[in-house]
Amino acid sequence: AGKSKKTAESKVQIFSSVRSIGLELDLRGKRADAIETLLDEYLNDAVTANLTEVRIVHGFGTGAIRSMVREQASVHPLVKSFYGAPRDQGGDGATVICLK
Repeated sequence: AGKSKKTAESKVQIFSSVRSIGLELDLRGKRADAIETLLDEYLNDAVTANLTEVRIVHGFGTGAIRSMVREQASVHPLVKSFYGAPRDQGGDGATVICLK
């Protein structure tokens, strides 16, 4: 009986260590030098969580963050495709990324 109890406890520990990941990453107001790392970690976590599509919110601003996000998406090994979000989902202030 003690052996099966340990197995159940380890399953709970493994489950609780899995991070919850949202369908959206908001990069508005983030520093440019942090964007690449944040996006890379988020995409890795999203694929690990079996997500197939995520939305990156970068806002309108000067377009610098949007350019960084789309440039990174174009070369990232986990990204199948990406496109500007539809108007009702943020339009040019967001990018939708389809994952492999």
